[in-house]
Amino acid sequence: MTSPRKKLAPVTENWQTGLALVAHPDDLEYGAASAIARWTAQGKKISYCLVTSGEAGIDGMAPDEARPVREAEQHASAAIVGVDTVSFLGFPDGVLEYGLPLRRAIAREIRVRRPEMVITNNLHDTWDAEELGREHAPLNHADHTATGRAIIDAVRDAANRWVFTDLLDEGLEPWGGVRQVLVAHSPLAEHGVDVTESFDSGVASLNAHEAYIKGLGRADFDPAEFLESLGRRAGTYFGSKLATSFEVIRFASDD
Repeated sequence: MTSPRKKLAPVTENWQTGLALVAHPDDLEYGAASAIARWTAQGKKISYCLVTSGEAGIDGMAPDEARPVREAEQHASAAIVGVDTVSFLGFPDGVLEYGLPLRRAIAREIRVRRPEMVITNNLHDTWDAEELGREHAPLNHADHTATGRAIIDAVRDAANRWVFTDLLDEGLEPWGGVRQVLVAHSPLAEHGVDVTESFDSGVASLNAHEAYIKGLGRADFDPAEFLESLGRRAGTYFGSKLATSFEVIRFASDD
């Protein structure tokens, strides 16, 4: 097991607009959604963008059948935590590749939404063994790492007039206003957010992915119990009952 991490510092909350951008429906609901519920309750405006529709995520359901089901579940899940704008980029689930098409699509979304903060999921090769309460760090999903690494570059791309110049033809001017990328459940997390009051909304948002959870075939999986175990461990280091941990990647020097 990894050595104990130091106390988590608070994530800055002096911002108003955010874009939560991940590979699949349900990625945000394994903890980050509780933080998003906290932030929307503060009046922040947050949009969701899913790179895929998660259509390859249910073994007993063909992708063309699963796609609308998973998109509908993501819309319902987002609404529970106060998010009413959800978009899907339409990349194929399970076979995402880091590269220019993915960077361009994400840069385009950043220019459209113009967020101050971008929220994503763990982009590293492994998960945090300590947070999961495991001896060894489980491997991350290739779609997550490809998406996360493309996001970091796309934040820069979105700010550069001379990268993806065809976006200018769409009337999408450069956006260099992203201050931070918040990476949930990163093994390099040094920040946290108190989600004690918003935890129930986070659980409900995960439960909204009913078809996906059923498709996992795990009768013993309890969303509330799983999220609480994560939240309590992070809370130990943050100093609250329940917390969500984040790695903070800065693009501005004001925080």
